[in-house]
Amino acid sequence: MTDPTGRKSDKVFELKRAQTAWCLYDWANSAFATVILAAVLPVYFATLVPEGGGEISLFGWEHRLPATALWGYTISLSMLFVALSAPYLGAWADSRRNRKRALLVSCLIGALATALLALADDNRYLLAAGLFIIANIGFATGNIYYNSFLPALAERDELDRLSAKGFAFGYIGGGVALLLSFLIIEQYQILAFPDRGAATLFSFILTGCWWLGFAIPAFRRIQEDIFIHRPQPMQHGLRSYFKTFTRIMHYPHLFRFLLAFLFYNDGIQTIIAVSALFASAELGLSQTSVLGCYLMIQFIAMPGALVFAKLSAKIGAKNAIICSIGMFIGVTVYAFYMDTAVEFWILGFVVALILGGSQAISRSMFAAMIPPGESAEFFGFYAVSGKFASIFGPLVFAVIADITGSARLSILALSGFFIVGLILLATVDVKSGICQAEKQKTG
Repeated sequence: MTDPTGRKSDKVFELKRAQTAWCLYDWANSAFATVILAAVLPVYFATLVPEGGGEISLFGWEHRLPATALWGYTISLSMLFVALSAPYLGAWADSRRNRKRALLVSCLIGALATALLALADDNRYLLAAGLFIIANIGFATGNIYYNSFLPALAERDELDRLSAKGFAFGYIGGGVALLLSFLIIEQYQILAFPDRGAATLFSFILTGCWWLGFAIPAFRRIQEDIFIHRPQPMQHGLRSYFKTFTRIMHYPHLFRFLLAFLFYNDGIQTIIAVSALFASAELGLSQTSVLGCYLMIQFIAMPGALVFAKLSAKIGAKNAIICSIGMFIGVTVYAFYMDTAVEFWILGFVVALILGGSQAISRSMFAAMIPPGESAEFFGFYAVSGKFASIFGPLVFAVIADITGSARLSILALSGFFIVGLILLATVDVKSGICQAEKQKTG
């Protein structure tokens, strides 16, 4: 006969392993975030685009775009695809009762497209843009399924800790992957690559393999029978998305926080996506300087995420996020005026301190105000709304860069997203939001 205590301890052990594996997926896909989305590909993409701009031809309409604008439009287009398809992808996963398999499919698509970026040599900037769009769709849709597991793997009072731990794993993993890419590119001669370009292309293959390889524990360890709470069905198409929207409006503080998050997170994601290209195209910084700064960001952001979790425990999640938004407004203003590599490194240090913590605490704060039993539905809405919102930051950046020919005003314009987010967040009462969720539980 099996000892009930033994069965309980076995389940606790399996839960801990599942939580670690969940965090390890962040380690895996953060290689894409650092190497492809943030640091290496944007700088390499700028070298593919001709000096006079990339030529875009559509239905007889022709236009030349600078690399900064073309990159911004590429990011916006990928987010548009994700936003439109995510509700249906959620329905597809639930119809087969295995969102873990959906996460695996997203991972496979993203990792393969990432590795295939190695084919984008010479002036193949359109091929690079197309493969990036596919890879970013895999990355973003995978994160929808990944985030939906958070409320199922931890109790409400453990959400901050597990969320921050996941981000910490991500920053370490992404940092190590970026470090390896940096060493490959800088030491290309020792490694028998003909030039930096060839070494850069190899780093894309490495990134795809890293993502897929380190994701394997998540596919093995996250099992339905060890969840604290069973994940609920996700979005079933756009009709369900708008139905959830009307339900969220019944929770005013949760709704206001969601609106605030959509604005300030769009600003954050845009800064992550365009900073390397801005440094290369606008400031004329070398690839070595840009990659070195991003390495510093990764390894400072990891402890920064954990420090933010402690700061949140002391002053409250809302106040911690407000502090980070205020600092991001300062970042956009500072970026408008900076001219040197030293100034870029100072900017990177500030971003590193606030980046991970602001995102981790936002995710767990949203989770804390979700009514019990509705986490997947609301997280699905949270994820899809985030993808819709993520269209506009890069789009604003691209349009302004396209019109003015300079990315400085584009960076400064991002402060508007943070200001609106800050104003909306100030109206949120977190305690009332949690009470509204608890009333649903008892009601």
